[in-house]
Amino acid sequence: MTYREPVGITIYGCGEDEAALFRELAPRFGVMPTITAEAVNESNADLAAGDRCISVGHRSRVTGATLRALKDVGVAYLSTRSIGFNHVDVRYAESLGIAVGNVAYSSDSVADYTLMLMLMAVRHAKATILRADVHDYRLHEARGKELRDLTIGVIGTGRIGTAVVDRLRGFGCRTLAHDNTPKTAAEYVPLDELLRESDIVTLHTPLNPRTHHLLDRRRIAAMKHGAYVVNTGRGALIDTEALVSALESGRLGGAALDVLEGEEGIFYADRRDRPVESKPLLRLQQLPNVLISPHTAYYTDHALSDTVENSIVNCLNFTERNQHG
Repeated sequence: MTYREPVGITIYGCGEDEAALFRELAPRFGVMPTITAEAVNESNADLAAGDRCISVGHRSRVTGATLRALKDVGVAYLSTRSIGFNHVDVRYAESLGIAVGNVAYSSDSVADYTLMLMLMAVRHAKATILRADVHDYRLHEARGKELRDLTIGVIGTGRIGTAVVDRLRGFGCRTLAHDNTPKTAAEYVPLDELLRESDIVTLHTPLNPRTHHLLDRRRIAAMKHGAYVVNTGRGALIDTEALVSALESGRLGGAALDVLEGEEGIFYADRRDRPVESKPLLRLQQLPNVLISPHTAYYTDHALSDTVENSIVNCLNFTERNQHG
């Protein structure tokens, strides 16, 4: 893909590792990047003046006011460096004439991490490691479980969910799946049946108004007694208050969460010297059967390179279509 003139792209919310990749890859694609660590907002939209395309991260919400400011400086395309769109009001953006695109990146990154969380959850890894750190080397009071003896329910079988299903075959467990459109060779069942039958439920569906609190109080109560929840999708797929109640009562056996409702402004920041104001997060972290990680499942060398390159390619494809269409 070649252009007579370099294409300008303004890249917002760019960490140092991403910035290094953008600077390395941009010249190969004939791109002139403007890079800022600041998340896109109404006051810095003018950085994109003269560029029709911008790239944004998934960590900050792109508000209506920001979209209007971007429209005013001539932005016509927004590429989010994520699979999910839930931080962008896509419908409003398109009403302003701003197209929105997401990126594909290595599904292996999140799929590998999901399997790791499953194994850690059913082997009581958090409690075991914490005890060993203080030189308590006794066996855990409860024995661990082997995946081959369990039924795993996979909700959402897009690229990542399918990669999880593929990995589970190697463990010899029974795998159930739920999706509006079956996409892989799995045993697809209604959602209520999956929740009733599964020892582990793992979430890989997009977050949208239909899936917000997909695991609500009623569905959590319908899950198998002692089951585990794994979430590497989006935090708001789960009603966190209902999850906390089920864990505290012993209704659920545990949870492994890489994402959490209200994580914005907490995850990706050093909070050691500042109070964390999220009561659900603090309560979950106190529970010995809950693993929390800060939205890091996607974060591998391979996936980050895919993300940067595909964000550039998205912008170039948009430019190409509008140059010749």
